Amino acid sequence: MDVHIRFFTILRELLGNKTETLEFQDLSIVTVESVLKRLTDLHGQVFFNYVFDKETGTVKNHLAFLVNGLNVMLNEGLQTPLKNDDVLAIIPPVGGG
Repeated sequence: MDVHIRFFTILRELLGNKTETLEFQDLSIVTVESVLKRLTDLHGQVFFNYVFDKETGTVKNHLAFLVNGLNVMLNEGLQTPLKNDDVLAIIPPVGGG
């Protein structure tokens, strides 16, 4: 099963790419949370520090996670299951005025 990840703004610059595809071989359910764990394993502290709160280890609440364009908070949050070829976008806060 493949999951495609899209990175934006600072995270794109930190990781040096705008997209990445992760392959999951086992038959267990793949969730947004398990993708974030795999990305942390691959990219280390750079990814962890951007996505997770250093003190609590929870995902920073200003980030949005979209699966195929839908906010995961409208589904099952970080436990939202993913299917083959789903696209997970990690969206930073939008500023401006």
